[in-house]
Amino acid sequence: MKTGTIFEDSPLGLDKWLPCVWMIANMKNGVSSHEIARSLGVTQKTAWFMLHRIRLAMQETGGLLSGEVEVDETYIGGKARNMHASKRKALRVKPGRSLAGKVAVMGLLERHGNETSSRVRLHVLKTLKRRSVQSIVREQVEPGASVNTDAFSSYTGLTADYAHKVIDHAETYVDGTVHTNGCENFWSLLKRGLNGTYVSVEPFHLFRYLDEQAFRFNHRKDMSDADRFSLAITGIVGRRLTYRELIGAQNAPNGN
Repeated sequence: MKTGTIFEDSPLGLDKWLPCVWMIANMKNGVSSHEIARSLGVTQKTAWFMLHRIRLAMQETGGLLSGEVEVDETYIGGKARNMHASKRKALRVKPGRSLAGKVAVMGLLERHGNETSSRVRLHVLKTLKRRSVQSIVREQVEPGASVNTDAFSSYTGLTADYAHKVIDHAETYVDGTVHTNGCENFWSLLKRGLNGTYVSVEPFHLFRYLDEQAFRFNHRKDMSDADRFSLAITGIVGRRLTYRELIGAQNAPNGN
């Protein structure tokens, strides 16, 4: 029954796996491996592996975003002001959009209509260069859509394919319907989960936590807890993640 799913080769029974799926699919700020370990009676290392396998099942693609879309980026990782002076110097941390010691995450949020809720797509950025940033927008957003961004220079040039609206945060944060407040609200939710529930997330694994948060956010209003659980279960088939693949260059799990 577990063959061909994320559960394959796991010595644990469905009496352990299914409650774990339910918890990660429905707890607003996520659930840590320590809590899963206590609840299910498994080790923290086992719980950590289970959660990552379920996050794989929560990956979604869907169609292109359309209508009114917000595009923004945020930075996950240690804040420069909290670093020791020697570390700031070693990392050459500068104010503004510096990637030193942080991971850049790009969010694309489709605003909700009268009968729909907003939905989000997330990407870890390896670079903030214009070509890379705009290629993601073009892969995810339907041509002709209205795209709202801040004044970051890497967004310059989107007018060729979109109704590009720019809000300069040095002057104001809202100009009528031109803003990125939906993304800003989502960043607050994301960081509350990462900092409060998981505490320490390795950059190597960050994309998996983004998949988890996007899944819950995108189905927060259109589904009941039971429906979110059922949807997560449909994603277990045809996907597999081994422990060796999970840890990659890492020697052992040290996150939550």
